[in-house]
Amino acid sequence: MIISPKSDVAMKELFRNKKILRYFLSDIMEIPQEEIYAIHLKDTFLRRRWRWQKLGILDIVLELNYNTKVNIELQVKFFENWDKRQIFYLARLYSQDLLSGEAYDNLKRCVGISILDFDLSDRPECHTIYTLRDKNGNKFSDVLEIHVLELKKAAAGNSGAEEWIRFFNAKTEEDLDMIKTNNPGILEAIGELRRMSLKNPLRLWYEAYMKSVRDDRAWRNYVWKQAMEEGLEEGRKEGHKEGREEGHKEGREEGRKEGREEGREEGLVRGEEYKLVKQICKKLRRGKGITSIAEELEEESDRIAVICNTAKAFAPEYDAKEVMEALITSGKDKT
Repeated sequence: MIISPKSDVAMKELFRNKKILRYFLSDIMEIPQEEIYAIHLKDTFLRRRWRWQKLGILDIVLELNYNTKVNIELQVKFFENWDKRQIFYLARLYSQDLLSGEAYDNLKRCVGISILDFDLSDRPECHTIYTLRDKNGNKFSDVLEIHVLELKKAAAGNSGAEEWIRFFNAKTEEDLDMIKTNNPGILEAIGELRRMSLKNPLRLWYEAYMKSVRDDRAWRNYVWKQAMEEGLEEGRKEGHKEGREEGHKEGREEGRKEGREEGREEGLVRGEEYKLVKQICKKLRRGKGITSIAEELEEESDRIAVICNTAKAFAPEYDAKEVMEALITSGKDKT
């Protein structure tokens, strides 16, 4: 078994290799190798100018040729409103370096490269480039550009982007052997992935991660079944009650529907949130900070901060049940 290239830890390790990163950028952004003369990895935190602003944590941020900032992100689970989220982070990346009173020409071009393990659109293209253009296709500006690699779609050609898609979809040694390419970047990535798969600590981390994924899936199924049973029962009670009060079938139908939906939703939210709270409390007892917890659990730092701050204020012993009760009482448990 190899470490999946689609795992967060593998991608970050791979792109620390400047050769892999250089060829990846060249293939995806469609720029010649000789035009890439400088790559500098940057801080992945988007600072806030105001306390109320959302704190962003990006996957990989780099500066290319001193005039372009690039964010590379991997998203393996479907993310609702992903398009708005991507524009939000890219806009923040674009504006964060401009201080008050500075000229707009100090702003640098920003490019987002997203590797998605789900279909964003129903179009057949597996590599899509979005830019700022008018309805006739005339370019307005190149300061913002978004590249999307959709790994679920068939990579039928031999373009650089499609070769990278085949690499990211590899699951076994046999899959790696089936990748026939002369691309030095992909060949380097294959060798690096094989070396990573042999490193005991990294492999143990990956196996633990996959176990947590399977456990999480099993837990979700259990919570869903419980919520459905509770929702059905509550729906029947509410339906009969409203039916008696209103005296017609519509009351019973609405009661059952609301009961099922609310019971299922509440059960799922509470179950998932309590599991997250337990994980956070465990890490808080080990002295972990908000940033490291957010990175380890791959959650938004704002959400982690709410739970951590609530725990410190209302449950200094970091008892998960007390923290959950405090969150519910304060109305923040769905943050």
